[in-house]
Amino acid sequence: MTTTEKTGGIQYWHKIVVLLCLGWTVMWIYRPVLTAIFPEVQQTIGPQSNTELGLIASCYFFAYTAMQIPAGILVDRFGKKAVVIPGFLLFTIAALIIGNAHSIMMIYVGSLLAGLGCGSYYGSAWSLSAENIPSEHRGFASAIINTGSALGMGISLLATSFLVKSWGMPWEYMLYIIAALLLCLVAGFALIIKETPKQKQNQSSPVKEAVTSADEPNAKHRFFSSQMVASYIMYFATCYGYYMIVSWLPNFLETERDFTGGNIGSASSLVAFAAIPGALIISKISDKYQNKRLFFIIVLELIAAATLLTTVQATTITLLLGGLIFYGLFGKLAVEPILISHVADTAPKTNYGTSFGVFNFFGMSSSVIAPPLTGYLADLTGTKMTGFYVAIGILIIATLLFFLINMRKHITN
Repeated sequence: MTTTEKTGGIQYWHKIVVLLCLGWTVMWIYRPVLTAIFPEVQQTIGPQSNTELGLIASCYFFAYTAMQIPAGILVDRFGKKAVVIPGFLLFTIAALIIGNAHSIMMIYVGSLLAGLGCGSYYGSAWSLSAENIPSEHRGFASAIINTGSALGMGISLLATSFLVKSWGMPWEYMLYIIAALLLCLVAGFALIIKETPKQKQNQSSPVKEAVTSADEPNAKHRFFSSQMVASYIMYFATCYGYYMIVSWLPNFLETERDFTGGNIGSASSLVAFAAIPGALIISKISDKYQNKRLFFIIVLELIAAATLLTTVQATTITLLLGGLIFYGLFGKLAVEPILISHVADTAPKTNYGTSFGVFNFFGMSSSVIAPPLTGYLADLTGTKMTGFYVAIGILIIATLLFFLINMRKHITN
């Protein structure tokens, strides 16, 4: 099926964009849900240290990260549906395990299974995107897909704050709701996704570039060229700050800034909802000025570091909320589509599933480190502000390395 073919009155690639956006939405309703309701969870499983609570997120992200390269290879070999549907069924089972957990160990097991299930998605999603979205709409469509994560995060934080904290709904019900949404998504994957015959993929894909036989021996080397390594470092730092925020911001606001009830979710969700217009507007601008991608990436990363610093040092609620809003506007979700486009220009042009899997593996490895390290630093120093400072430092150093490596490459060319 081509990207211009219509099914049910709309183009197929439009359905793909909506489906992938919903996929990220449901995944991100799950990701921050437990950290947002740690006190309620502890009433069931007993008191835990910050480090032990941080390990919940690490279990998920460890499994998710470990699945990136294998899942990308499986996508290239067996197709998207054959990977993503079993993955999301496993994710559903994991949500039900956590919803019925009565010990921290059960939550760890459920988180590992959830990470394995979600690990099927990244390679599948961006392969579908690469094969079906016309190049002239790619940047903006990618931003729409990515806004699903912001929408899901915002929904999760608001739902947990109002339904669980303010209205007293049992925290387990949030996991049951997520399981029901996942089953709806599995049905959507089964009905909507149409695999391109393997023998025709290279010819029918609107975005894959022709690769000569001379390019193939260099493909493995290009995975670890200086530019690619710089992109890996940059994505690691970008994800580190974001997942530190996702894991600990609600708890930070509650324990160190005296936010209560629905105010916690409302303040935390500012990052998510501000990211939606930021990503869409900036992606449109970056599509127009494609030769300025490096400039956009560097400036956005430095602004993100400055807004995190503003948030953690804020002495008033207004300044704190302003920092969160600007981090949403200029942070991970704004820079990610541009960084992905930059990687697409420098990575091997064959096997998109594997290429994006390798890229995401290095970026998401930070999500394994950030939650428990922030918790450990909080136990050590008595404040979660230390974790913010570490994230800011990592982001500034990575941006400097990214700039120097790419400038050296530009000069040598």
